[in-house]
Amino acid sequence: MKPHLAKRSFSLAGHRTSVALEPAFWAALTAAAANRGLSLAALVAELDANRAPGTPLASTLRVFALGAHRAG
Repeated sequence: MKPHLAKRSFSLAGHRTSVALEPAFWAALTAAAANRGLSLAALVAELDANRAPGTPLASTLRVFALGAHRAG
């Protein structure tokens, strides 16, 4: 059974893009953004700007969310 993905759209580096992640990852990212005093869009833009070339944005967001969740 395929996990349910939730899609969100953002403006990154002057263009629109969509990212599909599991709801648990969106929840972790939203909490991490709030903890930093950022909007979800601002956190995604920051992570996008700092990701390694060739790394998919969805992967970058999942890895960050996992790390933020582990850090508590």
